[in-house]
Amino acid sequence: MSPAGGEFSVRIEPKGWSFPAPGGLSLREAARQSGIDLPSSCRNGTCRTCMCRLLSGQIRYQIEWPGLSSDEKKDGYILPCVARPQSDLVIEEPRARRLPG
Repeated sequence: MSPAGGEFSVRIEPKGWSFPAPGGLSLREAARQSGIDLPSSCRNGTCRTCMCRLLSGQIRYQIEWPGLSSDEKKDGYILPCVARPQSDLVIEEPRARRLPG
């Protein structure tokens, strides 16, 4: 596992898009820097707008307890607005879209 400051690769399914994700940024921030919009609203882990599934890889949270139930966590759901990569990831987010320009 790379240090928190390392850079990882994130693939978004079913889009097949990939973007680099520095360990020091949330997945949402890293996606935006690469021109990809992941759905979000609050950006602090409470509204759950960004909830998607982690298909493979490891993340850590910027906050102690993100707004997910234990069942959602067991089912692989994550909150990209407060999740930071700890390895290369594959996430399932069909609502992802390319930002203009």
